Amino acid sequence: MKIEPFEMERMQSTWENLVEYDMSESGVRPLTLRELGSMGFDIQRALDMPLGYSQSNGTLELREKIAAQYPGASVEHIEVTNGTSEANYLLALSLLRDGDEMALEVPNYMQLWGVPRSLGAKINKFTLRLERGWEPDWDEFEAAVTPKTRLVYISNPNNPTGSVLSRESMERIVARCEKTGTYLLSDEVYQGAEIDAALTGKPTPSFWGMSDRVIVTSGLSKAYGIPGVRIGWIAAPPKVISECWTQHDYLTIGPNKLSDWVARTAVDPANRAKCYARTGEILRANLPKMREWIASFNGFLEWREPAAGAMALIRYRSEIPSYELCERVRKNQSTLIVPGSHLGLEGCIRVWMGGRDEYLTEGLRRVGAELKTI
Repeated sequence: MKIEPFEMERMQSTWENLVEYDMSESGVRPLTLRELGSMGFDIQRALDMPLGYSQSNGTLELREKIAAQYPGASVEHIEVTNGTSEANYLLALSLLRDGDEMALEVPNYMQLWGVPRSLGAKINKFTLRLERGWEPDWDEFEAAVTPKTRLVYISNPNNPTGSVLSRESMERIVARCEKTGTYLLSDEVYQGAEIDAALTGKPTPSFWGMSDRVIVTSGLSKAYGIPGVRIGWIAAPPKVISECWTQHDYLTIGPNKLSDWVARTAVDPANRAKCYARTGEILRANLPKMREWIASFNGFLEWREPAAGAMALIRYRSEIPSYELCERVRKNQSTLIVPGSHLGLEGCIRVWMGGRDEYLTEGLRRVGAELKTI
């Protein structure tokens, strides 16, 4: 298969280690191995662990711990992958064929724009509308999801808006998928990264269990703050998991043995709560800074405050294409941000708000200095 470049990932991988300020990130500053040690990860024991192959679909202990997060799931419902991105990739390979149709929510992380197209699938988009509080355009949704649609992809909480679908919207999406016989893939890697979840005790509800057509992907990268170990997972009907495992055998075979061990520590319920609380604390500290920065532009910038996630999707009032604008910021300010065109929505930029105070302050100053020239 011939696949087109993943524009956002290529831009980030090209420049994120060369600019002075990387404001293109989408998670909070990562946990350290020392911090994981305080949660019970035995660093000394790890030093003596033979670095051989691990169980290719995830160790039984890890799959049991992940399955416990999804009511009614067993280890047969879980596949452990190398990050959530591999989980989504495996599902596309397993479920889509040449001539199939797929519905894609935009704006979004556009991985499942490129991969399905490389498989010969037709993509039908439906839009989340800022003026509707980032709820779906239902006319577009109804047109995009038909009996011909094999798969619907959404992210909830959403990347890049940080929005969370209402319960009514979730039920409407599921009902449509059941009516059309369509699989619903809900990427929930930001579940637990809600800004006020630790205060309200109400994390984003999962789509899991709402229908036997529902598939969920998630991982350690965002809400947990552990992207570097590259652990994700799929929760799905056993038949789908079996098909994904077959694809996995041909792709990366299995997850890293040390990463699997780290993941077993992280997904322990007590440690998961600690990771989520840390993420919430970082975001609650940084949100007022982002709020003040946007307000300083006196209406030139428009946003809806995110409910979850370490990023802000911001609409700007200019005709300059978003990629051109972001290139100006990179070249003139040595600072990287994400153009809306790489997220499926022109006229916007995505800016990180998950860093340390001094980093965030200087990064925003640099972005602002360039924005003020237009």
